[in-house]
Amino acid sequence: MPRSVNHVASRARRKKVLKLTRGYIGARKNVWTVAKNTWEKGLTYAYRDRKNKKRNFRALWIQRINAAARLEGMSYSKLMGALHKAGIEMNRKALADLAMNEPKAFKAIVDKVK
Repeated sequence: MPRSVNHVASRARRKKVLKLTRGYIGARKNVWTVAKNTWEKGLTYAYRDRKNKKRNFRALWIQRINAAARLEGMSYSKLMGALHKAGIEMNRKALADLAMNEPKAFKAIVDKVK
């Protein structure tokens, strides 16, 4: 009996990956083995960078809060310590947004904890 290899399924699997690698440069878009390796490596980068994105945004928020706090005569660490001591539960994302877009509201918070 002849061997059955199911070309339909394997071609569909390859087409799916080659469709996902459209826009890549050179052989990465049309040579099956190169495209597959590139696509798989891209998935690992995507996983890693979803974690790094959170880290980068937290660092950005801290820098913005620090800059705004220093305009009010406080350092970042002193401000955060005073906020916790005063029982004000605000996350860094909200504080950074206030510091950037609502300086008067941020100043009111700093004045409250001074």
